[in-house]
Amino acid sequence: MTVLILTCEEDVTADMVVVHLHATGVPVVRVDPADLTGGVALSGEYVHGRFRGHLSAGGRLVSIGGLRSVWVRRPGTPAGRAAQPSAWLTEEAAQALYGMLRGSDARWMNHPDAARRARHKPWQLRLAQRCGLPVPATLITTFPLAAREFSERYPDLVVKPVSGAHPQDPPRAVPTSRVPPDTDFSAVAFGPTLLQRRISKRADIRLTVVGDRMLAARKAAAADADPDEVDVRFAAPGAPWRPTDVPSCIAPGVRAYLRDAELAYGAFDFVEDADGTWWFLECNQSGQFGFVEVETGQPIARTIAEWLARPVPEAPSHLNGANTTAC
Repeated sequence: MTVLILTCEEDVTADMVVVHLHATGVPVVRVDPADLTGGVALSGEYVHGRFRGHLSAGGRLVSIGGLRSVWVRRPGTPAGRAAQPSAWLTEEAAQALYGMLRGSDARWMNHPDAARRARHKPWQLRLAQRCGLPVPATLITTFPLAAREFSERYPDLVVKPVSGAHPQDPPRAVPTSRVPPDTDFSAVAFGPTLLQRRISKRADIRLTVVGDRMLAARKAAAADADPDEVDVRFAAPGAPWRPTDVPSCIAPGVRAYLRDAELAYGAFDFVEDADGTWWFLECNQSGQFGFVEVETGQPIARTIAEWLARPVPEAPSHLNGANTTAC
């Protein structure tokens, strides 16, 4: 049975996993939904209570019924590179591709419905709270007065985007920034603003979870670090990422988070304060892991490959198109 990876053409992170799949003899095919109607073709037939579907990519024909797992890594916009792209064609291609794949018995990393929900940062924060993970005091608002009152209760704040990347071409990451004292919050009225209590950190934590396996890495903050450099992605180079253990008080909350979010993979970002408490910032359901693996040597790519290569559980016979009693 085949592993299907939905991702863009240039994805070094996916390449790392493909190497391990090839090494163990597991068939794998990569498809970028952006190539639909061009280099990728599909077909699905629903006849006599049975479904037969196929994908064609790179000269290979893959049976949808023969998929053991689907890794939704970083897929392009369906039909985005078609000869005559349009919003209508994108919707048609998305409905056809993901609709057919949903009808397979393959395991997902991660299921599109769960992934879409998991991208909402306000939802993430509430789920983390419910799972018992420490969450910094946070406000998302378009009320300037609410922002001012929040800043009076928590004078040391950071501001970050609610959605993540800025919608440019290509999208640009918007850094988390410290809020200056005596800030005028009147502009809050023009767009939702996320304000969060700044945690004085002694380290950044990246916790990559694959199924039941947790792989945590820690990047110590420099003693003389600029307190305004709050976003590790844009901070000056410092200590390398090092493997670390997951505190016993954090692990159950992380497992509960993934269970309730229905995710098989999650890249969690925490910050560690002076007391050693890990504060939840976010969970990226398709977060990068290559930089962590390179610096720590943690076998993240191999762990993902092993999860994707696991056998498909036996489905009930009626789901496989077996005959049933006529009504």
